[in-house]
Amino acid sequence: MSKTISTVIKERRSVRKYDPDFTIERKEILEMLEQATLAPSTSNLQPWEFIVFLDAEERKDLRKIAFNQEQIETASAVIAVLGDKEFYKNIDPVYDSMSEAGFVDEASKAVLVGNAHKAYPYAPEESRKNLATFDSGLAAMQFMLIAKERGYATGPMGGFDKVKFAQRFNISDRYFPIVLITLGKENSPAYSTTRFPIEDKVKFI
Repeated sequence: MSKTISTVIKERRSVRKYDPDFTIERKEILEMLEQATLAPSTSNLQPWEFIVFLDAEERKDLRKIAFNQEQIETASAVIAVLGDKEFYKNIDPVYDSMSEAGFVDEASKAVLVGNAHKAYPYAPEESRKNLATFDSGLAAMQFMLIAKERGYATGPMGGFDKVKFAQRFNISDRYFPIVLITLGKENSPAYSTTRFPIEDKVKFI
């Protein structure tokens, strides 16, 4: 019996200790990422890219870039989530695909494409990076919940040298690293955390 989304959310923890002998098939990682990218995105332009680290030698270098955090090597895989600063280049392919699938008629497509071409290519780079970061964060969170529902552990990692990462792994200037997500089988329980009372964080007006 599958768990409810509420249970998955409550049970998810950021795990740092993994079984180094446990493997997850590439096909299943792709399935999880495919589901994760059903997350909302700005005008459906999907400003994300992923690099899945499986190779042991590549992960040795990644560990150095991630300030020697051991889970980089002990997890079954590490997924790097990248943002796309030039996601406006996706406008035509995205809306062509939606039209071919019958999800949008030609008149609506013309309006949507026109509005997107007027807005996004001319937006400041900082604004485009903010949009890409936000959307990629939604996909990243969705990935972690999907993995938990399947019985896997994950851990988001913002602590890595993003400049060195881009240099070492030949990331084009179009993309920028946002977060690393470790994925695997939990080898030691993650500690629980607390949250502020929700009443302290919510105002109704």
